[in-house]
Amino acid sequence: MITAGSLAPTTKPGPSGPDWAMRLDAWWRAANYLSVGQIYLLDNPLLREPLQSHHVKPRLLGHWGTVPGLTLTYAHLSRIIMARKQKMLLVAGPGHGAAGLNAAAWLEGTYSEFYPEVGQDLDGMRRLFRQFSFPGGVPSHASAHLPGSIHEGGELGYCLAHATGAALDNPDLVVACVVGDGEAETGPLATSWHATAFLDPVRDGAVLPILHLNGYKIANPTLLSRMPRHELNSLLIGHGWRPVEVTGTDPQEIHEAYADALSLCLNGIFEIQGSARAGCVHGGRRWPMIVLRTPKGWTGPDVVDGKQVQGSWRSHQVPLAAVREDAHHLALLEQWLRSYRPEELFEADGSPVPLVRDHRPLGTLRLSANPVAHGHTQRDLRLPEPFAHRVELTEPGKVVAESTRLLGEYLREALRLNRDQHNLLLFAPDEHASNRLDAVFAETGRRWQLATEPGDDHLAHDGRVFEVLSEHLCQGWLEGYLLTGRHGLLSSYEAFAHVVDSMVGQHAKWLHTAAQVPWRRPVPSLNYLLTSHVWRQDHNGASHQDPGFVDHVLNKRPEVVRVYFPPDANCLLAVADHCLRSRGLINVIVSGKQPALQYLDSRRAAAHCAQGLGVWRWASTDLDGDTDVVLACAGDVPTQETLAAVEVLREFVPDLRVRVVNVVDLARLAQPEVHPHGLEDTAYREIFTEDKPVIFTYHGYPWLIHRLTYRRPGHEHLHVHGFHENGTTTTPFDMCVLNEIDRFHLALAALERVPRVAGRLGHIRQQLLDRLAEHQEHIRRAGEDLPEIRDWTWNG
Repeated sequence: MITAGSLAPTTKPGPSGPDWAMRLDAWWRAANYLSVGQIYLLDNPLLREPLQSHHVKPRLLGHWGTVPGLTLTYAHLSRIIMARKQKMLLVAGPGHGAAGLNAAAWLEGTYSEFYPEVGQDLDGMRRLFRQFSFPGGVPSHASAHLPGSIHEGGELGYCLAHATGAALDNPDLVVACVVGDGEAETGPLATSWHATAFLDPVRDGAVLPILHLNGYKIANPTLLSRMPRHELNSLLIGHGWRPVEVTGTDPQEIHEAYADALSLCLNGIFEIQGSARAGCVHGGRRWPMIVLRTPKGWTGPDVVDGKQVQGSWRSHQVPLAAVREDAHHLALLEQWLRSYRPEELFEADGSPVPLVRDHRPLGTLRLSANPVAHGHTQRDLRLPEPFAHRVELTEPGKVVAESTRLLGEYLREALRLNRDQHNLLLFAPDEHASNRLDAVFAETGRRWQLATEPGDDHLAHDGRVFEVLSEHLCQGWLEGYLLTGRHGLLSSYEAFAHVVDSMVGQHAKWLHTAAQVPWRRPVPSLNYLLTSHVWRQDHNGASHQDPGFVDHVLNKRPEVVRVYFPPDANCLLAVADHCLRSRGLINVIVSGKQPALQYLDSRRAAAHCAQGLGVWRWASTDLDGDTDVVLACAGDVPTQETLAAVEVLREFVPDLRVRVVNVVDLARLAQPEVHPHGLEDTAYREIFTEDKPVIFTYHGYPWLIHRLTYRRPGHEHLHVHGFHENGTTTTPFDMCVLNEIDRFHLALAALERVPRVAGRLGHIRQQLLDRLAEHQEHIRRAGEDLPEIRDWTWNG
C-alpha cells in the first residue's frame, strides 16, 4: 500500500496558511467533546461546575468506538472541500456513531438552522446532549433526522452501494464513504467493491471509500484489520482500487498523513475523470481509496477497572457504564471530557470559538447542508403515454400477449425521453432479457467498464441498465440513486426478492421518518417489478417458487407501501406509469412474463387500475338477480383460473348467479384506518356482498388476504385459495392443481357453498374429480397440459 505520510502532497494541504492543522484539530476535539456529551450528559454541558451524578443520563446509550474516526474524517473532508470548493456527500457506514455526525452538523451550523431550538449556544448544547437516545429525542443512529445523511447505518452492509448509487449521473459529486471494518465482513459490502466495474468516469461522479480499520467489532477483532497488509492490498487492487494507507495514534501525524492522502486521492480521481472526459480510454485504471487505521475509541478512557478499553472492543458502545453509581467512573468521565479542553473550544455562551467555527465550508458545500442529500435536486421524469404500447382488444380473453414485453417497450421510450436528463436507470440481477424487458436494449446497453469479448451482448460504458448477480447491489445502487433525487426500477425473479427483505424494511423506515422531517422533500419511489413468478416457475421447480415478498412488504408502515397485481398487459402499463410518477413510496408490482390472455382495453384498464378493484360485469352472471357466489381474484394466473371456473360453473349450473371481482391494488382490501388505500365498509359490502360466499383466488399465501379483511363485514364467508408450498417441476396447470387454485377446485369450492345446488352436488363433484384425474393421467403420459387447458380462451 501507498502510505500517505511518506508522500509529498500534490496540492497545498490547507485552505489558508500553515495553521490549518491547529484549526482542524480544535474542530476535531470539539466534535469529540460534543459526542461524549450526547452519550452521557443531561446538564452541565460545559462543566461550569464539578460533574455530579445527576448531570448524567440514567440510561447510557450510544456507540463511542467509531466516533473518533468519523469526526476525524469529517474534519478532513471539510478541509479539502474548503481548499477545492468541491461538492461532496458523506455516507457513513458506521451510522451507529451518530453522536459524532450530530456534533459535526451542529458545529457547521446546519443543525441549528433546521432545528432552531438546538441553537449554537449553551441552551442549544444542553438540548443537543439531552435529546440523544432519549425519549422524545433523536435516535442513536444516523436516521433521516440528521442533516446531510442518506444512510442510517443501523443495519450494516449497504454504505458503499448507497454511495455508488448517489454518484451515478452526478458527474460533479465526490461521495466519500466510510466503511467500518465490521461492516466490511458482510456479504453486501464485500460485493460492493465491484463498483469500479460500473462507474463511468465520464457521466458519473466518484466514490471515495475510506475503509476504517479500528480493529474490533462489538466483541471480536475484525477480519480485514488482522489480514496481512499485502494481502489486503492485493484484495483491494483486484477489485479495481488503489489503496492509500493512513496509520497512527499521534493526532498531529495523522492530520498530516490524512491531508496528504485526501489530496492524493482527489488528484487521482480528477485525473481519471479528466482523461475519460477528454476522450482518452485507459484500460486497467484503479480508483483511489483510503485505508485508515486508528484505534477504536481513540481519545477515550485508556483503562477502566483494570481492563484495556481504548483500542479494544470494550470501547464499542459506552466505555464507562456505571457513572451514576460509581464515583470512580464519574471522575473518569469528567477527566475524559476535560481532556478536550472545552474552555478553548467554546465561548462563555456555548457557541464555538472562531478557531472552531471557521473550520467549515460555506453554504451548501457543508457536508450537512448538501441539497443532494435532502431531495432538493430532483429531476422530474418525462414519461411516454403508457397506452401507446397497449394491446388492442375487441373482446376480453381472446388475445395472448407477454405483459412484461410491452412494459419493456414503454421503458425503452422512457429512457429515450430522459436521455439528456440522465435521471432514469434500470436494475436487475442479470435478468432483463429473461424478464422480457429486452426492448430497452434498442435505446441503451448494459453498464460495463471491464474488458469485452466477441459475443458479449449490449455492453456499454454508459449503459442505463445495471445487471449484476446480486440483489443487494441492485437495491443498494437504486436506493442511493433514489435518495439523491433520481428515478428507477428494479426487476427480479419473484422468489429471490426475499434476498433484500431487510433492505426494503430499512428503506421503509427511512421513508416513514423522512416524511415527518419538513426540510426533506419526498424522493422518487422505490419500484419493484416481480416477475418469473411462482405460477410460471414450473420449469425451475420449488427453489424458484415463493410469492411471500409482498407479505413482508405489507408488514411495513402502510403510509409508504403499495402492492399491485395487474391482471394483464394494459393494466401493467397503467400501474407502472403510476408508480414511476410517485414519490415517497415502495411500490411492488407482480406480473408474469409468459404469454397470457388479455382482458381489458386501455380505457377499461386505466379506469380499473385507478379504482384498484372492481366487479367485472362482462364476466359476471348475476346482473339480473341476486348473487349466489362471488369469485374474486388477484394476480394474472388466478384471474385466468377464476374466469375459467366461471365457464365450468356455467356448464354445470347454467342458472348460477356468479359475480367476478378483480383486485389490482391489494391494500384496497384493508379498512381505511389500517391502510390509506382501504375501502370504506359500505363500498366493500357493495362489491363483495355481506352474506354470500366469496371464493378468493390469490396469487400468494392465502392468509394475507384473511389478515387484510379479518374485520370486514362477511369475513366469515370468505374462502381463500392460494399458494400452499406445493411446488415442483411440473406443468403450469399442474402447479395450479397442486395448490387448488385451478378452475375445477374453484368451481367445486363455489358449489359447496351454494345451498340451492346441494342436491346436484354429488354428481357434479364426481365429474370435476374425473377431469382432474384426466389431467393427471395426461401430464404423466404426455409431459404437457391438455390442449383444452393449454389453449383455453374466454367464451363469455
